[in-house]
Amino acid sequence: MTNPNTLKRHAALVDRMSQKLGIDLEEEMMRGQMQVDALGDAVLRCTGCVNADECDHWMDVHDDGAEQPPEYCRNAEVFAALKAGRPL
Repeated sequence: MTNPNTLKRHAALVDRMSQKLGIDLEEEMMRGQMQVDALGDAVLRCTGCVNADECDHWMDVHDDGAEQPPEYCRNAEVFAALKAGRPL
């Protein structure tokens, strides 16, 4: 079982990364483009990443946003699908 603090941290990382990429996860869910399970899977995928601190730093450096996440992002395909308008 994943520690609740770990889940909270990675949920925040997923949300923050989506914002950097110009994706509003809440809006995507309201429009039916992203299911709750897909968001949960993205958070769990993120918990397996060993680059969480580096990810925080990457997002700080990309304060004005970015076209794509860093190459090590475990959710790059999720973000790409949402940007392309493909439902998850």
